[in-house]
Amino acid sequence: MRFLGNIEAKTDAKGRVFLPAAFRKVMQSSGSETLVLRKDVFQSCLVLYPEQVWNEQMDLLRQRLSRWNQQHQLIFRQFVSDVEIVVLDGNGRFLIPKRYLKMAGISQAVKFIGMGDTIEIWSNDGEGKPFMEAADFGRALEEVMNPVTEN
Repeated sequence: MRFLGNIEAKTDAKGRVFLPAAFRKVMQSSGSETLVLRKDVFQSCLVLYPEQVWNEQMDLLRQRLSRWNQQHQLIFRQFVSDVEIVVLDGNGRFLIPKRYLKMAGISQAVKFIGMGDTIEIWSNDGEGKPFMEAADFGRALEEVMNPVTEN
């Protein structure tokens, strides 16, 4: 499953938004119908996980955390409890609950960003910065792709 691209959209007065057609096609071709929505761990955006990807993430996290460690239990609980199950309606829309709109600073304009196996939803009012400046991106990519070797 590969979600790619950067697509702008708007929520309606109730907080509903159309999942971009390109992303709906990816879901349909993979047989996915259900998504899981949660606030991103690091940034002020929302993340949509296809159910299969969400389950894989939960399994991976559970494998790395001990049920018998209090801190680990807190981490797991926080990760898995603050989510919403999302099912698209017949028109390809879904509701973003008001508390999630507030968490991500979304008023009406949104930006969907395909992140491979997930989809990020950003406020498109200029507040959040999902991308680096072009020059910074070039330098960072060069550093990652051409690591310095020691002689």
